[in-house]
Formats: sequence, structure tokens, C-alpha cells
Amino acid sequence: MRAFFKYWLPVLLWMVLIFTASSDTHSYEHSSRLVEPILRWLFPHWPPARLDEAHEFCRKCAHVTEYAIFAVLVRRALCGGGFASPGWSWSKVGGTLLLVFSYASTDEFHQRFVPTRTSSVRDVFLDTAGGALGLFVLWFVGRIRKRPNQKMP
Repeated sequence: MRAFFKYWLPVLLWMVLIFTASSDTHSYEHSSRLVEPILRWLFPHWPPARLDEAHEFCRKCAHVTEYAIFAVLVRRALCGGGFASPGWSWSKVGGTLLLVFSYASTDEFHQRFVPTRTSSVRDVFLDTAGGALGLFVLWFVGRIRKRPNQKMP
């Protein structure tokens, strides 16, 4: 039970966070109340169409980020160790991406029933790509940490 709380509870809590982010309160219309004034302040001469594009880009970056974190948490739970657990198992990577893809699919399905949200297959692939990016960053950081200390000339 202790292992569950240590490894899987963070995954479940992150899944709840993603689920709540798919609600009406985090829809495009609601997030525009926060994001667009900031964009207008940063870029006062941008036309409304460009502000809309930048807002959409920010929302897609949020998708990538939330699923990158989700993938790192899932991998940690599957490996039963810390973020830098030894070795790199492609089966664990595949299992992680399968869970990310599955949850992204159910999240988009959930959005079909939220009046102010839209469901998109593209977002499922974007979320899965975010998960892959999170795993790549984790792998890359692990590779850097394993390098022997090199003396500077």
C-alpha cells in the first residue's frame, strides 16, 4: 500500500488535474480572459487574429506540458523507482506511451460532453507527443547525469 501512495497516487492526482482542466472552466472562452490581456499587454500592436493564434498556441503548449509531466509520473510508477531509476526499458516506455494515449483519448471523449469544449483526434496525438517529449527529456537528463566528470582544459 505504501508503494501505491508513493508511486501511483501522484499519477492519479495528475489525472484528476487533467480531467478538471477539460471542464467548462478551462475552455477557450474562459482561458482567453486570462491569456489574451497578457498577450495584449506584451504585444499591443498585434491584430486580434494574431492574438487568437497566440492564445491557441499557449493552449497547445499547455497540452504538451501537462502530458509530458503525466508521462514522467507514469514511467516513475511503472519502474517503481525514482525519476532516474537505473536502466531504460523500451517496454516501459511503450507502456507509458500507451497509458498516455489511452488517457488522452478518454479525456477527449469526455470533452465531447462538455458544451463549451470540442473533442479532437489531433489533440490526442498532440498529448501523446507531449508524453513522448517528457520521456525524451527524462532520458536526456539521465544520459547527461551518467557522463563521467570531464576536466576543463
